[in-house]
Amino acid sequence: MRAHNNIASANPVRQPASGDQLELAAEVLGHLAHATRLHLLRLLAEGEQDVNTLTAQVTASRSSVSQHLGRLRLVGLVQTRRDGRRVVYRLTSGHLRELVEQAYQFAGHLVHDIPHHDTER
Repeated sequence: MRAHNNIASANPVRQPASGDQLELAAEVLGHLAHATRLHLLRLLAEGEQDVNTLTAQVTASRSSVSQHLGRLRLVGLVQTRRDGRRVVYRLTSGHLRELVEQAYQFAGHLVHDIPHHDTER
């Protein structure tokens, strides 16, 4: 990952698509394809939080939030740590943080009829 950080800040050369990587990327996006899970990930992008704190910020029951977090943990998108009796959740990657924010920003363009940024290079 040490070299990866340098590459990310430079103008990266696009790697050829590998079948395994495409399949895994599609799987990750599939796990993001639920409004509650996306909302939870966006909240976790702000920092670590426990189930009660997250539940207070979404329109889902505590049980539902716990189930979504469990699914995200099983697929490696969030990690947990114990803080006394509480279980605290956090994102596993800055890439995930950026992906969630970009999806949210893209949707904002559509919802508010804002022109998309120029994509020509």
